Amino acid sequence: MTLYPDAFIREIPKTDLHVHLDGSLRLSSLIEMAKRGGIALPSYTESGMRELVFKDGYSNLVDYLKGFAYTCDVLRDPENLERAAYELAMDNIEEGVFYIEPRFAPQLLMDNAALTMEVVLEAADRGLRRAKAEFNARPEVREGKLPPFDYGIIACAMRMFGPKGFSPYYNDFFALHRYSEPMEVMRLAAAEVARGVVRIRDEKGIPVVGFDIAGQEAGYPAGNFREAFDFAQKNFMHKTVHAGEAYGAESIFQAITDLHADRLGHGYFLFDLDKVTDPEIEDKGRYVEALASFIADQRVTIEVCLTSNLQTNPALKDLRRHSLGKMLERRLSVSLCTDNRLVSNTSVSKEIRLALDNFDIGPNMLKDMIVYGFKRSFYPGPYAEKRNYVRRAITHYEAVAAKYGIEA
Repeated sequence: MTLYPDAFIREIPKTDLHVHLDGSLRLSSLIEMAKRGGIALPSYTESGMRELVFKDGYSNLVDYLKGFAYTCDVLRDPENLERAAYELAMDNIEEGVFYIEPRFAPQLLMDNAALTMEVVLEAADRGLRRAKAEFNARPEVREGKLPPFDYGIIACAMRMFGPKGFSPYYNDFFALHRYSEPMEVMRLAAAEVARGVVRIRDEKGIPVVGFDIAGQEAGYPAGNFREAFDFAQKNFMHKTVHAGEAYGAESIFQAITDLHADRLGHGYFLFDLDKVTDPEIEDKGRYVEALASFIADQRVTIEVCLTSNLQTNPALKDLRRHSLGKMLERRLSVSLCTDNRLVSNTSVSKEIRLALDNFDIGPNMLKDMIVYGFKRSFYPGPYAEKRNYVRRAITHYEAVAAKYGIEA
């Protein structure tokens, strides 16, 4: 009998700090939305979409991201966006995930007309808020038998986008800045979304709790987006940065130093010496270990997405070679996340099972990983309220562990 039965994983309180809303639709809903909106798909059956788009394996990150063209197409509709957000929250609730931070790039879903940034964020918030209200009204929550469900929204800027095909908003943005260098256009777009989400948070009360930069790392360095992250920092917004997903330690260092990252998305290539390319770094091993120690000391939490990393890095054939092992050895703060529930065909419970089956994770370490998800969240309420929420999650975890005879 396994030390950690599936029922135990299902019952413990969990979080998902790195989950892309536009990569986590229910496949049945995507197909239904596309049919209703007259949006072309390669197939209108779930099996067909699994075979052609949302596959078990991908050749690289570019292949992995192809499905977002279809999900973003259907989500440029407030009704669909609200529904997708609601269903994402309910899917998490049903597997015992009590806190999530859905992230998405509002500019990918805007059209410069009816679909403004306000409309996009309000639609997503309505869906999440409805799921929260429904679950928290259940007797077992009101009686304190289960922690309440909560969420915060993370807004993503894009490291890279082109003049055509990314979204109507980005197409127009490039057209309006046709005489500027492409990198300057991307920098301006990132600064614009930072200013927009801060204003909407403050004026509309929408819980936009964090700011992120996503997309291709190589060739699009973090320093280019310093203005956007400086603005987020000055306006008391948390920062998480996609770094180390397809590039190495230098990208991670830039995320922490240039962009004030509180958390790191992926961090997969943190320990890969071949990814360190700066000729001024003479001792790559020493550089990587110093960076890892700094991350640990600063408690910068890494949002680890095992299935996603397996799919976007085909050379990683054995999950036991994933850098999570080295992260745990060095006692880094780590939280297990899904990245994209649809694209990776996963859930938080599946990610935890993968980690437990492939790495030496004792009861105390598992508890730490779960608790980090709550402690290092960008919880939308005051700090005192967050402490109470974390305590409720820990108490529930300990009760479930005791039920299954697992030391916590």
